[in-house]
Amino acid sequence: MTIEQHIEELRLELKSAWDVAERRQIETELQLAEADLAVMLAEQEGAVDVEPPF
Repeated sequence: MTIEQHIEELRLELKSAWDVAERRQIETELQLAEADLAVMLAEQEGAVDVEPPF
């Protein structure tokens, strides 16, 4: 499963979640997955340096 598919799956789960605790957990997972995707895209575009600064 790609990160994009995972994000879409989390969005669908979020739409159908009724329990507040479950919604919070899914929202957190979704935010982390979106952040991972943003980092991956930035690395591909060369916008961020993949090597550690030391």
